[in-house]
Amino acid sequence: MLGLPDSITVALFDLDGVLTETAVLHRKAWKKAFDAFLAARVGGADHADFVEFTDQDYLDYVDGRPREDGVRAFLASRDIDVDPQTVTAIGNGKNDMFLVSLAEDGGQAYPGSVRYLEAAKNAGLRIAVVTSSKNGAAVLDAADLSKFVEVRVDGLDIVSKGLKGKPAPDSFLLGAEQMGVEPAAAAVFEDALSGIQAGSAGAFGYVVGVDRVGGGQAESMRAAGADIVVTDLDELLPA
Repeated sequence: MLGLPDSITVALFDLDGVLTETAVLHRKAWKKAFDAFLAARVGGADHADFVEFTDQDYLDYVDGRPREDGVRAFLASRDIDVDPQTVTAIGNGKNDMFLVSLAEDGGQAYPGSVRYLEAAKNAGLRIAVVTSSKNGAAVLDAADLSKFVEVRVDGLDIVSKGLKGKPAPDSFLLGAEQMGVEPAAAAVFEDALSGIQAGSAGAFGYVVGVDRVGGGQAESMRAAGADIVVTDLDELLPA
């Protein structure tokens, strides 16, 4: 009834873009941070050499990754080499803007995701959240989703335990370990290609891609290892 194989007993949900609409806030904050950095390098946003940060840049280099990994991946795509302090400064600046937006706009949960979480809880599926964000607790509380979550693995755990971020499977593997199951008994729910790659690399029992973008994203998700792609989680529920 949950659209998953019978062998699945645990669901490992990414947070931003899967359960909550906060991926939009992240994308806008990243754009502000990167555009400010890029403009400063060339003498302003009106300069002929200024090339803005795009939605596709977000999907290709930042989405789903730990903060500083995303900074390094995007800058590398532009052949920009900076020191570690600059990487940290860009990431911290983005996070400050995200937190302001979160305080102003709140962390809204997708209604379809709430319906799925309620059905999962009623069916006895155990629920964990695995996110690269260091703001996982704040977002869950703002969206009133903490009541569903048994275990949370977030960016703070990735740093403290020295884990590799997505697309490496380390954070999802830690989530399964803390839930007391083997990866084969857990399903990964992701909206980021890096997260789907992590689910595939970790040999999890099922990988659900959540396409909030459209265009060729669903095809890219299947190529990255998604077993199924939906546009909203409640599509997995019986009609």
